[in-house]
Amino acid sequence: MNGVERQRIDKWLFFARAVKSRSLAAKLVQAGHVRLNREKIDQAAQLVKTGDVLTMKLERGVVVWRVLLPGKRRGPAEETRTLYEDLTTREEPPA
Repeated sequence: MNGVERQRIDKWLFFARAVKSRSLAAKLVQAGHVRLNREKIDQAAQLVKTGDVLTMKLERGVVVWRVLLPGKRRGPAEETRTLYEDLTTREEPPA
């Protein structure tokens, strides 16, 4: 093995607080609302690793996150923000 730690995407999304439960994470993936490195995925068992880029259609809009760390638990919000880098570009409203 090459030493790269991988984790199921449904578990990682739950730990990163993208969704409220692991089953909701699985449904999000199965509905086709998640892309992994620009490729649409539909399997909740898909593995993610450090450096992967996730594009997700959530209730609050489309977000783009780069995976920085695998999750160990669903901790407080401050802790979960260390799991990803938010790459989402926010459009400014016209003046």
